[in-house]
Amino acid sequence: MTVSAEPAATGAAVSFGERLSGVFAEHGQLCVGIDPHSWLLRDWNLPDTANGAESFGRAVVAAAAGRVGLVKPQVAFYERFGSAGFAALERVLTDARQAGLLVIGDAKRGDLGTSALAYAEAWLSPGSPLEVDALTLAAYMGVGSLESPLTLAAATGKGVFLLAATSNPEAAHIQRAIVAEGPYAGSSVARAILDDVGERNARASGVIEGAACASVATGLGSIGVVLGATLDLAAFGIDVHQASTECRTPVLAPGFGHQGGNIMDLISIYGEYADGVIVSESRSVLSAGPRRIEEAIERRVAEVGAVRG
Repeated sequence: MTVSAEPAATGAAVSFGERLSGVFAEHGQLCVGIDPHSWLLRDWNLPDTANGAESFGRAVVAAAAGRVGLVKPQVAFYERFGSAGFAALERVLTDARQAGLLVIGDAKRGDLGTSALAYAEAWLSPGSPLEVDALTLAAYMGVGSLESPLTLAAATGKGVFLLAATSNPEAAHIQRAIVAEGPYAGSSVARAILDDVGERNARASGVIEGAACASVATGLGSIGVVLGATLDLAAFGIDVHQASTECRTPVLAPGFGHQGGNIMDLISIYGEYADGVIVSESRSVLSAGPRRIEEAIERRVAEVGAVRG
């Protein structure tokens, strides 16, 4: 089966959740990060410039194509070079689209109103130079502040991933704080974001009215959350054994590999969410270098596949 990373050209756009389900079925759940750190560029014998970051990114895309179905460029490592960095990223994204890869733009944008919409138009509009298949977003001003990106994503067959429980220790006191009022009063902030996203996925797929999810094979919605692989999610008020079985929320899971998360613990960490987890690895794969990255990707694909059975 060949899965296209592109939404349908005519009629209703194929949802991101459906395309993600197809990628999982064909290539598994590993996502290769594209993070041109200064030290990685040096190890790859590339200059710490926009040109070096472009060469790095395009080489990672070439190694990933046919081996995985997902890549995740970290926008910050291109943005640091200014306009030249964005031009380099545009060429990396073009390569990824042409290779049929689903691309998650890790930009962590967050705003409200027309500003939020402008970010969404930059990253989620078909034909945009920075077009990706999904975008990471920060909901610090509330999930409702991101209504315009969520609406645009749904209309164009794109996805978004909202930060919910992240691995950095500085975030815990905010993400574990208790919501004071509203429909999620009494829940942690992380739990409230997860529940809000789950309800939106259910409504979008008609589950509330009793219909099946848009993605029948695995029930993946098009709005996901970021849940770090190095966390005790129960401490964030998240019971991974009570996920919806009808329309699962996809989870972008950084922290495996170099950051200490063990892929053998995938199911114990994520419970009923495990089928929808995107196993995101960057340094653990990229540090293999340009001559061994293909081997590193294939090894990690096999290891993730063995855990999932």
